[in-house]
Amino acid sequence: MAKQTAIPCVLMRGGTSKGPYFRMSDLPEDPEKRDRVLLAAMGSPDVRQINGIGGADTLTSKVAMVGPSSVTGCDIDYLFAQVSVDRPVVDTAPSCGNMLAGVGPFAIEAGMVAAKDDETTVTIYNVNTASRIEAVVKTPGGVVEYDGNAAIDGVPGTAAPILLKFMDVAGSKTAALLPTGLPREEIDGIEVTCMDVAMPMVIMKASDLGKSGYESKAALDGDADMLKRLTRIRLEAGRRMGLGDVSGKVIPKVGLIAAPRHDGSITSRYFVPHNCHAAHAVTGGICVATCAVMKETVADGVARVKKTSVEQIVIEHPSGNLAVELSVDGWGPDLTFVYGGMLRTARRLFQGELLVPASVWDGNPS
Repeated sequence: MAKQTAIPCVLMRGGTSKGPYFRMSDLPEDPEKRDRVLLAAMGSPDVRQINGIGGADTLTSKVAMVGPSSVTGCDIDYLFAQVSVDRPVVDTAPSCGNMLAGVGPFAIEAGMVAAKDDETTVTIYNVNTASRIEAVVKTPGGVVEYDGNAAIDGVPGTAAPILLKFMDVAGSKTAALLPTGLPREEIDGIEVTCMDVAMPMVIMKASDLGKSGYESKAALDGDADMLKRLTRIRLEAGRRMGLGDVSGKVIPKVGLIAAPRHDGSITSRYFVPHNCHAAHAVTGGICVATCAVMKETVADGVARVKKTSVEQIVIEHPSGNLAVELSVDGWGPDLTFVYGGMLRTARRLFQGELLVPASVWDGNPS
């Protein structure tokens, strides 16, 4: 029998995503070796991920790695990895706000953060974006609570609420909220806004691509010509944003926006980046919300906003709504981002040891 290496692991749902959560110390220190372990763990590359625990979908091929914080004032470090389903690619350039929802509970139950009675605030340093996030976790009696009455669209049932407050996320990857210096410009004949708040994005009106913006994920994923055009726009946007050749990267992400159909603030279809998200990314939601309130962007005149000091932005997406509490100073292209708040939920699904072939990693941390 071929030997295998056992790695302590917790499988969790974080927001509308799902994946394994690891202690950083339980994985190889070398990034290349670590990536090989993550590919083997998820079963990539394979469209079914049949030889691993990946769910054959972008939203269920994600990994969270957690360790003691390297930054003063933070409790823990969080490193996110997007593992490609059908390619041997592990991308740690972006972050994931949905998987982030499980980081606080994971850290508390792993003994990295001491739980308080009633609720515990975990200050997280996001290694991917060099930013801070506060996660408020329900801990009655010093124990993480998963049951509750909070509901988020894209997840059945209810659970205990987890409040995430994102700070320091303007210019997450490009060091500028507007990386090109322009709130609106043209790429491939389409007006776009290139913005970097929590997630670098290129945002455009769906109507400019001949779409209503209210299409289902399946309908958008099935439009090969539109996807090719989005790819051309994304590649040029990446170059203009200073991200270089992004053909092998998942950033910038793509957003198609439209006016809200119901009681929301704006409609968004979020691409990750080669297919449409079944719901909406948390980090992308903060970027879309910021675009919605800024004057002169492609969302100006499309979004329904009040322009108050703390704005409640409701993003309508394929699975329902995503609510963002947004605080900014000013409304023009020179606005200052203060914070973006989000309500998420999480659930611990499985705990134990994940096995990878010893030929991939023998368990030696170096």
